[in-house]
Amino acid sequence: MIASHLVLKWLHIVAMVYWLGGEWGVFQTSYHVTNPKLSLDERRRHMETAYRIDILARLGIILLLPIGLHMGYNFGVQPLGGGWLVAMWILTAGWIALALAAFVKRGTDAGLRLTMFDDKIRFVLIPVLAGVATYSLVVGHPLTARWYAAKMLIYSGLLVIGLILRFVMRHWTETFRQLAAGGPRPDLEAKLTREIRISRRLAYVYWIGIGSVAFIGTTKFF
Repeated sequence: MIASHLVLKWLHIVAMVYWLGGEWGVFQTSYHVTNPKLSLDERRRHMETAYRIDILARLGIILLLPIGLHMGYNFGVQPLGGGWLVAMWILTAGWIALALAAFVKRGTDAGLRLTMFDDKIRFVLIPVLAGVATYSLVVGHPLTARWYAAKMLIYSGLLVIGLILRFVMRHWTETFRQLAAGGPRPDLEAKLTREIRISRRLAYVYWIGIGSVAFIGTTKFF
């Protein structure tokens, strides 16, 4: 019989691959989305491709939270097990369903409302995770391993960057609606270019953070 910890480890690797690979795919596609030399229809097709790739990264980053907490309990470095883990997985299933529904309804008012609700979940999670991780790094509990607390703190920071990148992608849809309605708009193109330039810089920080989480979790060097 396969040990549950090995299954969790496998899921953790798969989620990391989808997260990192998905973000890389969106990064590359953004060059075509913001290229004013391409037709509007072609740029929209690239934007649709970016959204289809991005859902993999979104699901990956959602799954990493329960997987990480479950593995943390198995390692004995975080105290919440039993019913807490069951509740966590049930809530995660609901969160995944929400993210998938927002993806299916993308570009509609219903999709926007679902996405904003998804954002609110992250607004709550980010300070909670960052607070628990920082407190644990200082006093040594409730997370009893410093490497684990450091991973959680970096993860919360990556959620912040992810939110910023999501806001940029959401603005793509609004910008292309305006371009379709009013024709060429140099001011909108310039704004889009500025936003993408900043987002690409954030993406490099994002990848460094993802790599750091993986390195700390693998080596547990402190």
